[in-house]
Amino acid sequence: MARETWGTRLGFILAAVGSAVGLGNIWRFPWMTAENGGSAFLLLYVLIVLGVGVPGLMAAFVIGRRSNRNPVGAFKTLKGSRVWTALGLLCVVTAIALLSFYSVVGGWILRYFVESFTGAYFTDPGTHFETISYGLEAFVYQLVILGITAGIVMAGVRRGIEAAAKSMMIGIVLLLVGLTIWASQQPNAAAGYEFFLDFDAEYLSNNFLSVLGAAAGQALFTLSIGGGTMITYASYIDDDRSLPFDAAAIASLNLGIGILSGLLLFPLLFSFADGPTTGGAGALFVGIAGAFAQLPVGWLFGAVFFFVVLLAAITSLISMLEIPVSFLVDEFEIDRSVATGSLLGVIVVTGAFNAFSADVFTLVADQLVDLLLTIGLTGFMFYVAWVLGPDAVEEFRNGAGTIARSIAVPWRYALGTIFPTFLLFTFYSDSLRLLGYAPATELLVALTLITAISIVGLIRWSDSEGETTQPATAETDAESAD
Repeated sequence: MARETWGTRLGFILAAVGSAVGLGNIWRFPWMTAENGGSAFLLLYVLIVLGVGVPGLMAAFVIGRRSNRNPVGAFKTLKGSRVWTALGLLCVVTAIALLSFYSVVGGWILRYFVESFTGAYFTDPGTHFETISYGLEAFVYQLVILGITAGIVMAGVRRGIEAAAKSMMIGIVLLLVGLTIWASQQPNAAAGYEFFLDFDAEYLSNNFLSVLGAAAGQALFTLSIGGGTMITYASYIDDDRSLPFDAAAIASLNLGIGILSGLLLFPLLFSFADGPTTGGAGALFVGIAGAFAQLPVGWLFGAVFFFVVLLAAITSLISMLEIPVSFLVDEFEIDRSVATGSLLGVIVVTGAFNAFSADVFTLVADQLVDLLLTIGLTGFMFYVAWVLGPDAVEEFRNGAGTIARSIAVPWRYALGTIFPTFLLFTFYSDSLRLLGYAPATELLVALTLITAISIVGLIRWSDSEGETTQPATAETDAESAD
């Protein structure tokens, strides 16, 4: 079965940006920013995206392009122990978890887009959201959004995913810019800008670990790394593309759209709602919907806004569904349409738990997904640095410019030491807080270093064992042939 590829470089970049932007930047980013100190969160988020996210993107790109396979097939066919295949399977599980809750939010957005024309949410946005956010009606809208997503993925890489990304991303950016200019003219826009952009050192000092964990999780979520999306998308690109350039372009566009979303949403929350934290996870549907309710032609602004967010949701859902679809197509040679339809049935079941239960939704959306993405990216980094090693450097340099080629070796060693150590630190911090513990920083550092050193040591030992047994295996094979 011939494997598909991207038609153009722009198509790949826009598809990757669409995956990264999605609801992560327009729904989840303002929610996380509001609950973690505004500008304090923004600073750490920007630093993590640029300092950890870009190198992590390049790690995923190397795995994907080197293998030309889905995450499971990549770890199965590239160097190293077959144990690494479990990391690929984790990507498939993470994608299904993401789809299960993300499609619920997509359903909310679809409903609000439709209801903008009738003003159904204008009278009491808070009560309205509480009424429709979970239950049978939420499940029905979830099914519709999943059906739209599945239809695009069934059409294939070029005719489905790439074509949709090109048209949707251009529309998202243009409409966001227009809405942001309008938001800047609202009565309390200055207060929104201050909360979002005026750095609060005291808040960051008092809440550093919690803000750090939230910022790291948000960075991985918005960049779609750690879950296998970028491995899958990179598996469809050619060898003459510059991976560093593409990673920098995707991260920069993602960061720009995230900040643009904040410049749109916080002026509205301060102008027409009870502050930035109004609605929590439903801030987009309570605070922002309340803003539109107070405008003379609020239905029009609401329809345009929720149409933008709907496009963003679909681009992300497409990338998530492509991970398990590519797994079935590559590994079992199942027809794309059959694979998509089968997975749709699975996600309908897992998604129903999120659509009918607020507790399940919150657990998955706010905590479980962040931990899974952190584990995934940490594994990618260790694998690229210590298992692929020189092969990763070679792949990094293919198609890259002179400056990018010169940083390939430092990138590899930073990928195997500094970056995964940071991710392990945030993983332990978040995990222990989730279990109700507030560990001392010294304990977190000790756990992190012990884990990092143990993983690297185990990988190096495994490699040396493989090198020792390989000649003996070859000799045995020769004797068998005789």
